[in-house]
Amino acid sequence: MIPRQSQLLLLTIAAACSTAPATTTTPTTPAPSGATQPAISAADLRTRLYAYADDSMRGRQAGTPDNIRATTLIAEQARRIGLRPAGDNGTFFQDVPLTRRALTADAALSVNGPRYTLWEDYAPIDRGGPSRAIEGASAVFAGRLADTATLVPAAATVGKVVVVRAKPGTPIFLAMAQVTARYPQAVAIVFGNQDAIVKLAAQYFEEGQVSLKDDSEQHPVGAQPVLVIAGTKLTNALVGGDIDTLAPGARGQSVHGSLSFAETAAPARNVVAILPGTDPALAGEYVALGAHSDHIGVSHGKAFDHDSLRAYNQALHALGAVDPFSDIDPAKRASIHVNVDSLHRIRPARMDSVFNGADDDGSGSMGLLEVAEAWANAKGADRPRRSVIFVWHTAEELGLFGSEWFTDHPTVPRDSIVAQINIDMIGRGSAVDIVGGGPRYLELIGPRRLSTEYAQLIEAVNAKRTTPFRIDYSLDADNHPENIYCRSDHANYARYGIPVAFFSTGQHSDYHQVTDEPQYIDYDHYASVVQFVYDVARTVANRDQRVIVDKPKPDPKAPCRQ
Repeated sequence: MIPRQSQLLLLTIAAACSTAPATTTTPTTPAPSGATQPAISAADLRTRLYAYADDSMRGRQAGTPDNIRATTLIAEQARRIGLRPAGDNGTFFQDVPLTRRALTADAALSVNGPRYTLWEDYAPIDRGGPSRAIEGASAVFAGRLADTATLVPAAATVGKVVVVRAKPGTPIFLAMAQVTARYPQAVAIVFGNQDAIVKLAAQYFEEGQVSLKDDSEQHPVGAQPVLVIAGTKLTNALVGGDIDTLAPGARGQSVHGSLSFAETAAPARNVVAILPGTDPALAGEYVALGAHSDHIGVSHGKAFDHDSLRAYNQALHALGAVDPFSDIDPAKRASIHVNVDSLHRIRPARMDSVFNGADDDGSGSMGLLEVAEAWANAKGADRPRRSVIFVWHTAEELGLFGSEWFTDHPTVPRDSIVAQINIDMIGRGSAVDIVGGGPRYLELIGPRRLSTEYAQLIEAVNAKRTTPFRIDYSLDADNHPENIYCRSDHANYARYGIPVAFFSTGQHSDYHQVTDEPQYIDYDHYASVVQFVYDVARTVANRDQRVIVDKPKPDPKAPCRQ
C-alpha cells in the first residue's frame, strides 16, 4: 500500500542499524516445496508466498530488474494455470512507461574549498524540472520559518543560495513549498541543521525518483531552485554561523559545483490475464481482480538488526501506532527501549536489508494466483459466466502508476468492466497486528461509494459463510485521516465509475519494514480471505445483470477524495 507521503521525511526508524555491507536474514521457517493444487488452501499460499517474497526477489521494486523477475514468475504461473494473455501484442505483459530521474554523475558541492559528501552532509530533492546552476552563487541566511516576520525580502535572495531554518515539526515538503513560493528567484534553497532527515532522505532519494511518463501534451517547465536538505556541518559552512542564533540576512560563502538531474527509462509492466466466461451473452463483460506486484526494494548500503527492529515496532504498536509511520507522541517513541542484548542471547543478530513485502502485497499477488487456479479448474456452474480479468499492477508503491496506466489504457473495453476487487495486505489481521483483530477480522473499503447493490451483495455472500467475517468499515469513513480509499489501486478504477471493493486485513508493525516476511503470515486467515474474494467475484460473474451504479461518477482526472 502506498505510504503517507507527508511522513516519509519526518520519521526515522529507531532500531539498531549498521552501515556494513547489506546482508539478509535467514527465515526461521524453511520454504515449502511441491506443486500447488486446484483448491484454495493455506498450504498452497505458503508455497507461493515463500517463493515470491524470497530475498532473491530483492523487494520487487518497480522500475528495477527485480520487479521484472517477479512479474515473470506471475506470468509463468498464469500460463501454467491456463489463463489467456491479455497484455500487449498477445503477451501477459502491458508495458508501463516509467521514468527514473536521478542526480547526474558529476553531482558535487563545495564551499570555500572543502567538498561535502553527498547523502551524508546533504541530500538534494528533485522537483521534476530543470534546476538552476549553483556554480559561483553566494549564500544568504533568510531566517527561521518559525518567525516569518523576520524573513528577508524576496529581492535579497535573487540568484542566491538561500539557507533557512525549518520550523520544528513541519512536514519538510510543506516547508519546501512555502519557501519556494516566497523566494522563487533563488538558485537553491537549503533547509539547514537537518542531520537526521539527510540520512532518511538518502534512503528514499539516492536511487532517484520513478514516475509515470505523462502521455499528454507536454508543457516546458522553467528552471527552478535546487532544493537541498543539509546537515549542520554544511549549514555552518554556508553561512558562517549557527542558524539557530544567526541574524536573518547574514551573508555567507560562495558555493561551487552542480546539482542537476537526468531522466532515464525504468522497466515496468503490468501482468494481465483473462479467464474467459462461459455465457456467450455475458462473456464480453469482465469482473476485474487486482493486486500489486511491487514492493519497496532494498535498503542500499544499510542493514537493520531484524529482531531489534521488530521488537521496537511491536512496542510502538502497543502504544497505539497503527504502523511504524504513524503520527504518535514523540515522548512515547522516546520511552521505548529494546534490550538488544537479551534478544541476541536468544540468537545472534540477523542483519537484514531486503524489504520482502510478504504481506504488502505478496499476499495479494499470490492470492490472485490461488483464485485463478481454483477457478480455472472449476466445473459446470462454478465456471464464470462473465469473463474474469486478473491484473497484477506494478508501481503501486510509487504512486499507483500501474493501475493508472491500465485504467487509462485498458486492454479490454473499459465500460465492459462491471466491478473490481482489489486485495492488498490480506495475510495478517490478528489481535497482535491490529486493535480488534482476530481470525474473523477483515477490512472493507469502497463498494458503497458507487454502488449500493455491490455493498449489499458482499454482505450477502459473507452471511452465507459457515463462519462469517466480522467486517470493519471504519476506515471507509468520509475524510478518514488514513485516506486508505485513495492509497491503493482500486482508486484508479473508481475514478472511471467502476464499482470497487478493497479487501485488507490491515496495517501492522511490519508495514514497509524489512520484517514483512513470509514467516509472520497467518496462513489460515489468509486462505479464508482468498476464498471469500473468490466467492464474491464468482457471485458478481454469474449474476444475470451487471452491478448497478447508483452514485455519482467522479471526474477521472480529478484528485481522489475519500
